[in-house]
Amino acid sequence: MKEKLFAIIEQSREKNNWSYVYDVFMLITIAASIIPLMFAYDCDLFIKIEHITVVIFIIDYLLRWFTADCKLGKGAWSYLLYPFTAWAIIDLLSILPGLSVLGRGFTIFRVTRLLKIMRLFKFIRYADKIQVLGHVIRKEKGVLLSVLGISVFYVFLTALIMFNAEPHVDPETGASTFATFFDALYWATVTLTTVGYGDMIPVTDLGRCISMLSSLFGVAIIALPSGVITASYLDELRKMKKDADEEEK
Repeated sequence: MKEKLFAIIEQSREKNNWSYVYDVFMLITIAASIIPLMFAYDCDLFIKIEHITVVIFIIDYLLRWFTADCKLGKGAWSYLLYPFTAWAIIDLLSILPGLSVLGRGFTIFRVTRLLKIMRLFKFIRYADKIQVLGHVIRKEKGVLLSVLGISVFYVFLTALIMFNAEPHVDPETGASTFATFFDALYWATVTLTTVGYGDMIPVTDLGRCISMLSSLFGVAIIALPSGVITASYLDELRKMKKDADEEEK
């Protein structure tokens, strides 16, 4: 009984009509729960949607907890370990805003609406391609962490150079430019990512030269992880297609 229930609520790799129906039902429920967040006001319809979807999320959470031993395979310990797994935490955080006991205390800080956004992460459970991306990131984490370290060092170095090269007050307008080191860090980050909002710009020739060099190096640094993830992602998709073709044969 428990194994059959687990096969339904867990995304099935094999052809299981009930599992497919359950997955579609949960995807519709998640999408419906997000709709009220697209509006700045509440109405009776949104309140009813919230109540219904939260009840469904609670039932789904309890069912997954009930079948935890099938998923984790650690016997009775599975029921103690399951609430601390990543998916269980996401499920719980998406449920909490719907509980009126906690809702009133969180409303002041708008934490309720922010926690509801966690429900978007539930889509990942039913999206194979996003799961593949997560696997790729875990697989290439060594390379990605190295690139992250280079990026952080480069941001800090560029910010330090710009903070000491630029005047802290624009001599022509009197406006504050790089008044604090955090301003320089902010500028270096948006420059590295080639976003360049334009709300903070160098006013000296030296600063503009540094800005040009930073932009050029920024393109190169940002391109590194993109290439790694793309190549590995395509390899995973080819592997999945090959496995699927072998299963059909």
